[in-house]
Amino acid sequence: MALTRRSTIRDVAARVSQALSDAGITAVLTGGGAVSVYSTNRYRSYDIDFVTAASRRELAAVMSTLEFRPAAGRHFEHPATPLVVEFVAWPVTVGDEVVSKWSRMPTPAGTLQILTPIQCVKDRLAAFYHWRDAQSLEQALLVAGAHRVSMVELKRWSGVEGHLDDFAEFQRRQQKMRANR
Repeated sequence: MALTRRSTIRDVAARVSQALSDAGITAVLTGGGAVSVYSTNRYRSYDIDFVTAASRRELAAVMSTLEFRPAAGRHFEHPATPLVVEFVAWPVTVGDEVVSKWSRMPTPAGTLQILTPIQCVKDRLAAFYHWRDAQSLEQALLVAGAHRVSMVELKRWSGVEGHLDDFAEFQRRQQKMRANR
């Protein structure tokens, strides 16, 4: 499957994930890219963030087989898509919690290694909690609204992060969204 301007974020991420996996490189989709996948593009990200321990040289070798070119830092660009792939340093974390297991999502473009829905919500809440990023709160609400996530676990994790008051805001907003459906 060739990448084109019409390739979805899920297609591009899955192609990259599969190519890296085939090369023995673990890379997990996080951030706004995971939100795009889990919200079925109700939120559209134009960057695809993978967490990996691979070196830039290792990544460049694999990415070149998909026609991606190195850009600034650990970014890669493809001539046929506006989506930019960025690689973030290992380990995979959501806030201060290290993630050791994640989802593997089969797609026609390959298997996508991605945070689970609840990990994705935690990732976006961490950005809201620690950086006061209101857009990340909206993203967390989108994913939580589209997938079953344990509020008990989110509350536990939020307490460990030291943000129970912010979690209460997330819960209020989620209840309001449910009431408006």
